[in-house]
Amino acid sequence: MKSTDILLIFATLVGGLAFFLYGMNAMSSGLEQMAGGKLESTLKKVTKSGFFSFSLGAGITIAIQSSSAMTVMLVGLVNSGILDFSDTFSMIMGSHVGTTLTAWLLTLSGVSGENFFLVLLQPSTFAPILAFIGIVLRMASKKEKRRNLGMILIGFAVLMSGMQMMSGSMSRFKDDPSFIGILTAFKSPIVAFAAAVVFTAVIQSSAATVAIVQALALSAYATANPITYQMAIPLVIGANIGTCMTSLISSIGTSKNAKRVVAMHLYTNFFGGTFYMILLYAVMFINPGILASPISIFGVAVVHSMFNVANTILFTPLKKPIIALCKKTVKNDKAEKHTVFLDERLFNNPSIAITECRRLVDEMAQISCGAVLSAIDTIFKYDEKTVAHVKEMEALTDKYEDKLSTYLVRISSKNISAEESHTVARMLHGINDFERIGDHALNLCQHSIEIKEKSIVFSSDAREELDVITRALAEIINITKNSFISDDIGEAALVEPLEQVIDKLNYELKDRHVARLKEGRCTVNLGFVFSDILADYERISDHCSNIAVYTLQRNSANIDPHKFLNSVKSSDNAVFKDEYDMFSDKYSLG
Repeated sequence: MKSTDILLIFATLVGGLAFFLYGMNAMSSGLEQMAGGKLESTLKKVTKSGFFSFSLGAGITIAIQSSSAMTVMLVGLVNSGILDFSDTFSMIMGSHVGTTLTAWLLTLSGVSGENFFLVLLQPSTFAPILAFIGIVLRMASKKEKRRNLGMILIGFAVLMSGMQMMSGSMSRFKDDPSFIGILTAFKSPIVAFAAAVVFTAVIQSSAATVAIVQALALSAYATANPITYQMAIPLVIGANIGTCMTSLISSIGTSKNAKRVVAMHLYTNFFGGTFYMILLYAVMFINPGILASPISIFGVAVVHSMFNVANTILFTPLKKPIIALCKKTVKNDKAEKHTVFLDERLFNNPSIAITECRRLVDEMAQISCGAVLSAIDTIFKYDEKTVAHVKEMEALTDKYEDKLSTYLVRISSKNISAEESHTVARMLHGINDFERIGDHALNLCQHSIEIKEKSIVFSSDAREELDVITRALAEIINITKNSFISDDIGEAALVEPLEQVIDKLNYELKDRHVARLKEGRCTVNLGFVFSDILADYERISDHCSNIAVYTLQRNSANIDPHKFLNSVKSSDNAVFKDEYDMFSDKYSLG
């Protein structure tokens, strides 16, 4: 064979592999977008039920078409403290089985015949049609789900085209003496096994390795030099071990528990592969010719599925010893502190990263609002422990704001849907306001310290007035927090009328305070503190108003608080007026 022919064949093979990997990635991306994070978010709800966890792992892997990506996701979740590593065993085993779907999809390349339906099932027929439909959906549709469906169809078409390219390049090699020599080397199970481990570790995709084995089987089946079961089985087993390289790389710099997830992935594949390689040699020793028959493209898919199913059956009863081995291998460092806030590995799955950000923003909302309510108590009854607690909570909200804002900005640069982009924008707005609420909580504690140190005592009138606006502030804080966390539009609509009432109370209290100063019934020091408290109350209620608007505009394409509030407070808004009157009566100064 000429060197130019070899170069052309090699280029076709590499190009086919590139098409395959890109198609799988595109299809995975489209499936993830359509899932909208719903499949991934259920990972947090995993129970101790092995069957449920197994099914969940298999289902998500089928959706993202990669057991390696699934394992990396689990590493990120465990590293972030969302899951315990022992809960990932059944999901890892499920992901091993779920990843075999790709091989079954590729068996369509082996369909042949002149029948209309058989011709329709051939990739050379349906791949161009699917690609065309996908392109039309991507270019003509404005709906995100249809565009994602288009990406799935394009990805699948490119994947199948890549498989055909690899198969075509292999078919040119089938009668070449040098290629036959390579296949002869693969007759040694150890050589085939080692080659598959190394190759898969390099390209980081067991699906691609198995696809190449299927291409070999398809091009050489029923020829004088076919690929046999004796060759294919070690290649498939090696591919399953080589794919562990992706998760090994992902574990660099993670916590001990996250490293144990990778150890579990590696042990189940390595020990299982070793066991079945020994079994393979035993079968060959007993009956050398039993595995010498040619393997078809369907046979490769069967072998791939049987290995992973058998591996699951083998290790499920050994779950506790495997977990114990992982703990012994990756020993826990007592001095180690969990410092990971949001794991960057979750960037590979923007939907789940956004879900985790929302969980943490909700935590931030509870912390900052709780800090305000605690700070309010110190104004009327100073408590050193409460003040120290508020300071800790305020520092924590600063950390939340810093980490979340950086993380969300990076997520926004990923390939996310319009709905997810709006969710990210809403969270970015929200964390800024919650952080400022935490700052004002700290200010209130500073005022309480000043009241204690200067022995300031409010007059009975000032105390009663402050009590009224304080109760109003406590209610707006609770309404804001609850409506934001639960996405309750009805409850969020109550915030702005109450905020207007608090503004009115603020003006009235300032007027009464000035009157007491003129009459000499209030000291200058007390007056400054009183005014500072009212100023912080007003700022807090303003931030509550902003947060409520983000909830009310959750279904809007753009967030515009000022325009929205102007429409809400318009003179012909009877609902707003009724709610305002209701809060005015409830918090009347008398």
